[in-house]
Amino acid sequence: MTVRVLNVWWDGRIVGQFTQDRHGDIGFAYSEAWLDDENTLPLSASLPKRAEPFSRRECRPFFGGLLPEESQRLVTAQALGVSPANDFALLDRLGGDVAGALQLLPEDQEPIEAGSLPDQQPTPLDEAGIVRILDALPTRPLLAGQEGLRLSLAGAQSKVPLVLIDGELALPVSGQATTHILKPPIARFPGTTENEAFVMRLAAAIGLDVAPVEPRSANGRPFLVVERYDRYRDADGVVHRIHQEDFCQALGVPPETKYASEGGPTFKDCFELLRRVSARPATDVLKLLDAAIFNLVVGNADAHGKNFSILYDDQGPKMAPLYDLLSTVAYPDLSPKMAMRIGKRVTLAEMDADGWQTFAKEAGVGLPLVRRRITNLVDSTAEAVARVLEDISDLYIDSARINHFADLVAGRAKLVRLSI
Repeated sequence: MTVRVLNVWWDGRIVGQFTQDRHGDIGFAYSEAWLDDENTLPLSASLPKRAEPFSRRECRPFFGGLLPEESQRLVTAQALGVSPANDFALLDRLGGDVAGALQLLPEDQEPIEAGSLPDQQPTPLDEAGIVRILDALPTRPLLAGQEGLRLSLAGAQSKVPLVLIDGELALPVSGQATTHILKPPIARFPGTTENEAFVMRLAAAIGLDVAPVEPRSANGRPFLVVERYDRYRDADGVVHRIHQEDFCQALGVPPETKYASEGGPTFKDCFELLRRVSARPATDVLKLLDAAIFNLVVGNADAHGKNFSILYDDQGPKMAPLYDLLSTVAYPDLSPKMAMRIGKRVTLAEMDADGWQTFAKEAGVGLPLVRRRITNLVDSTAEAVARVLEDISDLYIDSARINHFADLVAGRAKLVRLSI
């Protein structure tokens, strides 16, 4: 039986093989050397180290979770000339640089060593070059198949991984670890660059752990630059990959069912996952608690299981910085119902003391702590709004839009306080 194979690499070592048989079934098996080394980690909390191969049902949530979703997946597949349902074919063409530490490469190919590049060099992007990328992304997400690039990121929003060199964006060399993500505005919804920049900066201002973001523009075209938290530079400036997985991957949930209403993770599942996996569960439970409250305050109703991740760095597994924070309720066409209910409540208007009591039980924490965190976060948010507006006033923003988002958040903060 003919089997197609992609070697799964992690920091210069083969973890195992991702395969597809002639019937289209995918599977994964750890290499013997990886299993024999007691210092190696499993790929995922849902894929424990074992000699027995993993079936499609077992391994697809992790590997399928490395790929773009929804319309981005469909358009990417069209650009590559493969079936959008074929995870193997997509990863064969996009798996050179994915979220986390992994690279999926054909058997005849090895990853380039960290810090070493072939004769090629990253391609600097001037404003015209960035505009070309912005124009290309709607029909070629992730620049799929362009100039030998093999890049993949999960999510339903358009984006592309790049490298930042001396403050300037550049297209990476094939196989190079990217350092930043360029996110164009969402065409259907006005001001998403300003929206996300404001909400992410606001989260950072009140002490939440978030990925750094910077709004920029090219020839008057706005976009957001997000620093990757799954990369780090050593003392010599060499970029290294850090492994990570989102909560759906860790819980074995396919990306198509990421919403709790469709069988995806609930907050109860997420808190239990952190207690089971995290090296510092008490710290991470508090981080997730704060994230749930903050998302309610700012109106981010799209905080599902793929919008939270676990980072596997040298200090052990921990909750990753927050990302993709956006006030979705600013757009009437989007549902105000939260992707994961808080205390069985689905909107801010439904939140009340009983809802918070139920949420405290789901989180496994005391109600007094929940109330304290609500009060602290609401007060901090109200105080930080004006400061964040001032801090980003010299960056590329639409001031009318940013003020609208700020007013929306300030009003919701008052309602959240009343709900307790």
